[in-house]
Amino acid sequence: MKSIQIQVKGIVQGVGFRPYVYNLALKNKLFGWVNNDDQGVNIALEGDTLNLENFLNTLKNSPPPLAKIDSIRSEEKKLQNFKSFEIIESKTTSNKSTIISPDMAICDDCIDDINNPENFRYEYALTNCTNCGPRYSIINTVPYDRCNTSMAKFKMCSKCEEEYKNPLNRRYHAQPVSCEVCGPKIALYNNKNEQLSKDIQSIIDIAQKIKEGKIVAIKGLGGFHLVCNALDDKVVYELRDRKNRPTKPFAVMFKNLEQIKEHTTLTKKEEEIITSKEKPITLVKMKNINSTKLSKYIAPNIDRLGCFIAYTPLHHLLFKYLNTPIVATSANLSDEPILRFKDEVIEKLGGVVDFILDFDRDIINACDDSVVQVANDDILVLRNARGYAPTSLKLSSKTNKKILALGANQKSTIALAFEDNLILSPHIGDLGSITSIEYFNRTIKTFKRFYDFEPDLIVCDKHPNYESTKWAKNQGIETIEIQHHYAHVLSTMAEYNLDEKVLAFSFDGTGFGDDGNIWGGEVFIADKKEYKRAYHLNYFKLLGGEKSIKEPKRVALSLLFDNFSLEEILLLDNPTVKAFSQGEIKIMHTMWQKGLNAPKTSSMGRLFDAIASLSGIAQIQSFEGETGLQIEMAYDKTCNKSYRYKLVDEIIDLSICIKEIEKEKNKILICSKFINMLVDLVIEISNKFNDLPIVLTGGVFQNKTLLEEISKKLTKLNKKYYYSKKIPLNDGGISIGQIYSQLN
Repeated sequence: MKSIQIQVKGIVQGVGFRPYVYNLALKNKLFGWVNNDDQGVNIALEGDTLNLENFLNTLKNSPPPLAKIDSIRSEEKKLQNFKSFEIIESKTTSNKSTIISPDMAICDDCIDDINNPENFRYEYALTNCTNCGPRYSIINTVPYDRCNTSMAKFKMCSKCEEEYKNPLNRRYHAQPVSCEVCGPKIALYNNKNEQLSKDIQSIIDIAQKIKEGKIVAIKGLGGFHLVCNALDDKVVYELRDRKNRPTKPFAVMFKNLEQIKEHTTLTKKEEEIITSKEKPITLVKMKNINSTKLSKYIAPNIDRLGCFIAYTPLHHLLFKYLNTPIVATSANLSDEPILRFKDEVIEKLGGVVDFILDFDRDIINACDDSVVQVANDDILVLRNARGYAPTSLKLSSKTNKKILALGANQKSTIALAFEDNLILSPHIGDLGSITSIEYFNRTIKTFKRFYDFEPDLIVCDKHPNYESTKWAKNQGIETIEIQHHYAHVLSTMAEYNLDEKVLAFSFDGTGFGDDGNIWGGEVFIADKKEYKRAYHLNYFKLLGGEKSIKEPKRVALSLLFDNFSLEEILLLDNPTVKAFSQGEIKIMHTMWQKGLNAPKTSSMGRLFDAIASLSGIAQIQSFEGETGLQIEMAYDKTCNKSYRYKLVDEIIDLSICIKEIEKEKNKILICSKFINMLVDLVIEISNKFNDLPIVLTGGVFQNKTLLEEISKKLTKLNKKYYYSKKIPLNDGGISIGQIYSQLN
């Protein structure tokens, strides 16, 4: 006989861990107890040595489906002669470190329950168990007990309580457990806040409203969606008009995988991700416009579709009464966070929605839908949120400081480091409005509350006008600024725990450079402590500053000014030149000459914009990254030609490339040769530093074609390379990189 005490850390609360341990202990004829505390799960075990070994092996190798074990520590104790195995009460310590579980999509067992007329949860829209349902979105603090969630006000009925107290039941200590009798209720309202129906009737009614061509708001796990019939051109166009969203693609929710296949072409990996327990929005290839009945206004001008399948019981019941896919886009005002409350929806989007389907389980922490794509037959997280976030990484050693990192201004996230934990918050969004800054503040307070966390050090971006930088400097705490593109590099290094020198290609749209210019086409030699700029795109001017981001023609004209005289430009037969009047070109030339509202940039993202304009693909863009998607769509894989460039000292000189593009008239050829040139550029520079592993980072590498073509060549040359997969390559990963720079 032997007695051991075990401590398990990681995502081990709210995931059925204690009943799993209880059943495993009974199976192995072991006695003792299990409980939760703020750091994880504690287990006391007594029994035969061989049975203890079996227990530990099973625990390590086959934990519950939603659990993520970071560490298991066990030590031998004096025998106490336990007579049974029990689940005992949670206890609170002064050192909170248990990891909060992300919200999860409904499991198959719960789907069976709501579809079974014999089950007392038949057609109950808010059912869940330890294997699925809300977690992060309903929790106030740890430990994850019902009293610490928005379910505290709902007293369980006898049937639910019986399941909740039975360790052999999958709803044992599932904190949001409830049913029609005792749990939260759903109801349908019009945009004047008048209740129209409730319970299952409200779902039947809203399905009918969608069929009739109405625009509705439906509450999900982490916020509301704006919803309409995805096959109806008229209503999708109306939604664009009401929301003032000209071309940015809408995500589409489908009943099941089979329905998605009617409209898209999927790889096996994409199928696997779409049907995974996280059920993220996945960007996939849309079928030819003639092969799909989806509205042409869903994703105008591009061939990608963001699709996902029903992930809550409410969604599943909706599709029971509705056979068409639905647009399901975040209910928010432009640049603001997703809305959590019905009254907010009526106040801010009353002119957009006709009806609202609500339920009275409060969303404490808003959480958008995750967005991913497949590249190199592996997942690439673009927006880290529901299902994946909060995301935890285990550090190789403990940090002696509590560190808070504030990310960037766009695709904002925060990150925390304490002990050996590195935690990334869900996507917050762009800090471009008072509401989004409030949400940023609220998220910081939430994570401080989760872990009783007060930072010793704050890390932020160097940009003096970022809201996050301003916030950092007002806290009276030691603050360190990290250059934006270096933070991109560090975020990838953090994902792979790299602690060595790397050759890093950091390509994105915007970031404040050390010389005061806007960087974005950077090649660094870097490690955890320092970086050196090895190469960068030759500076060009952004005519009109911020305005040039929405008008690619301004960026392209600036590059023409760099390479041709004004007289030559006025005579060019070119899509960019045709997009301006001659008078406008002359005014722009003066701005360019005198540097009036024309900041210098080395941005690769803006270069993509310029190529879109010069090729005639787009002169205006209505959302970030639109030109990149369109260039990728035009890429011809059979093209093996490339534009020329020069490496002069630290400069990547593209003047030859711009002159060659101006002579080209075929947009497919222009886009294909441009991407091939970038592949050549990465390979040539990497060959100059053969001893260094390569990091590819920044939002530009979300371009699947570019990433895959570079990966192919690097693999062929047997070069070691890294790019972020679980942490966003875009600005959503910046906060992780900022923290990584400060770790020992």
